[in-house]
Amino acid sequence: MPCRNRLAGERAPTDNTQLESNLDTCHKRIAANALSTRPQIPTYATKPLPASRYRRVFAVDGGLRRSLSADKVPGSFPTDGVPRVFSAFDLSRYRLSALSLIATASILAACNAPPTSTLPIAPESASGYRTDLQTRHASKHMAAAANPLAAAAGREMLRRGGSAIDAAIAMQAVLTLVEPQSSGIGGGALIVLWDGKTVRTYDGRETAPAGTTEKLFLQADGQPMPFTQAQIGGRSVGTPGVLRALELAHHKHGRLPWAQLFKPAIELAEQGFAISPRLHRLIASDSSIRRSPQMAAYFLNVDGSPKAAGTLLKNPALAAVYERIAKEGPDAFYKGAVAQEIVARVQGHANPGSLSLNDLQGYSAKERAPLCTDYKRWQVCGMPPPSSGGIAVAQILGTLQALESRDARFALAPLKPLKTDKPAGLEPAPEAVHLIAEAERLAYADRALYLADTDFVPVPVKGLIDPAYLASRAALIGDRSMGMAKPGTPPGIKVAYAPDRSPLRISTSQVVAVDDLGGAVSMTTTVESAFGSHLMVQGFLLNNQMTDFSFIPEENGQKVANRVEPGKRPRSSMAPTLIFDRQSGEFLATLGSPGGSQIIEYVAKSTIGLLDWNLDPQTAIALPNFGSRNGPTELERGQFSAGLIQTLKDKGHSVTEIDMTSGTQAIVRVKDAQGTAALAGGADPRREGEALGD
Repeated sequence: MPCRNRLAGERAPTDNTQLESNLDTCHKRIAANALSTRPQIPTYATKPLPASRYRRVFAVDGGLRRSLSADKVPGSFPTDGVPRVFSAFDLSRYRLSALSLIATASILAACNAPPTSTLPIAPESASGYRTDLQTRHASKHMAAAANPLAAAAGREMLRRGGSAIDAAIAMQAVLTLVEPQSSGIGGGALIVLWDGKTVRTYDGRETAPAGTTEKLFLQADGQPMPFTQAQIGGRSVGTPGVLRALELAHHKHGRLPWAQLFKPAIELAEQGFAISPRLHRLIASDSSIRRSPQMAAYFLNVDGSPKAAGTLLKNPALAAVYERIAKEGPDAFYKGAVAQEIVARVQGHANPGSLSLNDLQGYSAKERAPLCTDYKRWQVCGMPPPSSGGIAVAQILGTLQALESRDARFALAPLKPLKTDKPAGLEPAPEAVHLIAEAERLAYADRALYLADTDFVPVPVKGLIDPAYLASRAALIGDRSMGMAKPGTPPGIKVAYAPDRSPLRISTSQVVAVDDLGGAVSMTTTVESAFGSHLMVQGFLLNNQMTDFSFIPEENGQKVANRVEPGKRPRSSMAPTLIFDRQSGEFLATLGSPGGSQIIEYVAKSTIGLLDWNLDPQTAIALPNFGSRNGPTELERGQFSAGLIQTLKDKGHSVTEIDMTSGTQAIVRVKDAQGTAALAGGADPRREGEALGD
């Protein structure tokens, strides 16, 4: 068994996702209209070329930095405007072609449309659905990330003999640069790692500053402040944890020198990278950027318009910070000039926070016991609290297994996805959507009441994943939807709490890697909302992770488990996951996704696709997203047939179609007919990710 410690500590948080009421469709229209008046966005054409044709030669064409062979044979970009594998490194499969700018202005007017959900909107806007992706195969190693430049950096470390965590560090450094809206060194991360013998987890979640109070997000009248008022500025900034977590994991599992891991990001920051279409769209839709002098100078043109996709963007300030971190380690971030500027920016903002030098200098990442549970013939390992993702995914899978054991009619394996004429090409069977959504209602109900930082709250971890408890929860599932689920009463409850009713709008990223020796990592990393707190310091953004706490500290005289407390880590939905064969202990897969409170839905769907439906990783990820956060049954907009929707309604489901912008990355260990092991990887077609290997 790869993971003997089934449990983390025992404690509890709470978070109810049944909050914000109406989607602001007019705001979406404004954002879409903004795009139609901006500079033209480049698109590209894709064409794989032999690996022998590449060498490390750099060129700039139309504002886009490209890597070409000495003979400059034309190469490739995808026609959907998402760069596949241009990078500052030796490329093994692709060649870039010249840019061709075309106008793209597609406006969706919806000001008079009715609201489609009472739950928080997706943390990052949808950016299309790529239909040309296929599972990537490799025999030695593989890395996957939310941006092809980051994936290339990870693969480069693996080519140099690096470990999976070495690749993850290089990918995080590049993501801070090329995908700043989602993650960065000013944020936090959760890491699940397999070193070939043992599963380990590392908690780099942000902590609440020592000077904060549980009334942080309450207005003078005692009511919670609007989310944007809480988000923008120093008030929302927690003590960043990414670098300390990476340092801790690297100390135990790294093979390459620390300094070497930052070279790809330093080179890109100095020489420039092309703004991706997704980053451009997010810049164009964020009206708060222009109110931040540092962000405006970096992301906007002199006239205030967003810099166009394909624009060469350099970040010498971040390069200088990375040079210091490479030489001095994370102390260069947590102490000295960088730390002083972070504190000055946080405390000096019009909406100030209390983050201090002592908070930064005193931050510690934590190694925690992994949370591993059995699911049929597999073992699934994830993060313990303060993540709610690991427990929720375990509950969903355990509930479905108990349901199947009770009644064979509810077995998932026979309910394989069906062909459809929608972009994904497949959709889950209606009965599968019903069963999984019902199991998710139960998990989200428990999550809202019990989950929080176990260093502060007695979460009944063991009870929440107890098979007998999950069997009792499964008994609540039938042929018709239960509607709103109530939290259960798991064994081990020590304190009664009120549910957390705060909104979740997390903007996050995901990396996975498998190295030559079979080590693997899944890391979910975040600055919380898109562009975090909108405070930029020396080329990187600071998180707004404090808004992951409950805005309301108590309800009807009962404390909320996920309330703000000094030094506490806010509850997270992140669910980095590793999968093993339960009998042999062999590593089988690493996966995870961004997506706020919907992360749990995305990881559960992809895990079931891999295990129960035997899908390859690309197909499992591309399968339309669906689920329930204990509210309406959510279906990914434009991906489900009318017949499926009607079947769900006939079963009593309240159905809503919304954007479900996952960013799942997955790498699976496979064997050919001769028993030779290899790797298969997939990236989410809803974002710009790429899986690259050798």
